Amino acid sequence: MSKANADKCSFCEKSSREVDLLISGANGNICDECARMANDIVIRSLTQKKTKNAGFRLKKEDLAKPAEIKTFLDQYVIGQDDAKRYLSVAVYNHYKRLMQKVLLDDVEIEKSNIIMVGATGTGKTLLARTIAKKLHVPFAIVDATVLTEAGYVGEDIESILTRLLQVADYKVEEAERGIVFIDEIDKIARKGDNPSITRDVSGEGVQQGLLKLLEGSVVNVPPQGGRKHPDQKMIAINTKNILFICGGAFDGIEKKIAQRLNTAVVGYTASRNTATIDRNNLLQYIAPQDLKSFGLIPEIIGRLPVLTYLNPLDRTALRRILTEPKNSIIRQYVKLFDMDNISLQIDEDVYEFIVDKAIEFKLGARGLRSITETIMMDAMFDLPSTNENELHVTHNYARMKLEKASLIVES
Repeated sequence: MSKANADKCSFCEKSSREVDLLISGANGNICDECARMANDIVIRSLTQKKTKNAGFRLKKEDLAKPAEIKTFLDQYVIGQDDAKRYLSVAVYNHYKRLMQKVLLDDVEIEKSNIIMVGATGTGKTLLARTIAKKLHVPFAIVDATVLTEAGYVGEDIESILTRLLQVADYKVEEAERGIVFIDEIDKIARKGDNPSITRDVSGEGVQQGLLKLLEGSVVNVPPQGGRKHPDQKMIAINTKNILFICGGAFDGIEKKIAQRLNTAVVGYTASRNTATIDRNNLLQYIAPQDLKSFGLIPEIIGRLPVLTYLNPLDRTALRRILTEPKNSIIRQYVKLFDMDNISLQIDEDVYEFIVDKAIEFKLGARGLRSITETIMMDAMFDLPSTNENELHVTHNYARMKLEKASLIVES
């Protein structure tokens, strides 16, 4: 090394007078600033390499079996055994897909996206939120009602993956093996059964955009969400290993099912076959062609191969929902009052009264919450400011509060 370079950094060529420390080597020098920068580069490179090679580290013996996942769901969601079984198997198989190694037989397991159909208030979103507690992968819940075709006011299809990326702390490898629950999928059904020659801003166009996400492809996602623009830096996400679960009320699809069932039975056996049909729960007979009649395009239906339904909530189910789950509505109010050192006691006939009104209003489980909230509102407002330490809710008290809120009209 020449004398001219003996007192300079071989990387940035700053002299020893311009830096705090200059470290000499056999054939060159490095200053403290370049050494610090080199250290950061090495750490970052090794971290990325470890993350890339880490894969899915969860062992098969550590996986919750489908029966165990369903048992967990049973603690929070009443009934809906069929939907729970489908979800449990789908999540279990999703984990196995992440761990699969393509061997000599070249058998590669494909994902089975799910679509759940059920009336409002039957527990579609609750099932999704509950199962997220059990998972070891990122889980995002998005609403299809805000999605529009590219170029229109609203959110682009890619915003679905932006939510998943946010849940995964912007770790692409984590997001690429996550699960997405798309709620209100029925709201993007096209207006008619015939293909449209014009743009269906929030319907068929959105379904076409969803295809590339569901089937598995590399999608460029804006890191912070919002609209895309040419100068924006994009993040590439491969959706091949992302499991999609869709849910929707499909209000009115029972008419499509009834029409299909009536036309399916012809001849002398018609009366015998139709007699076995449960007219009070037509959703149990749902088939892919009913989704097509409702307005989902065949391509979307084909990429949602697992179709399940949620039963309407009868009186017994609503009564159990009120008090039995771990986070039941009544337990939540007991805890709220307990935080103010107030003991809440509710008579048994009050539960029956709340269930009666929920059935009357036809709001499902959501009706239970709104009715209970109305009954408790005055007490939650007044009691924390008093010295009272007990609240006893009777049938007359509950009825009086609903009458005050005009939810009951005296005859």
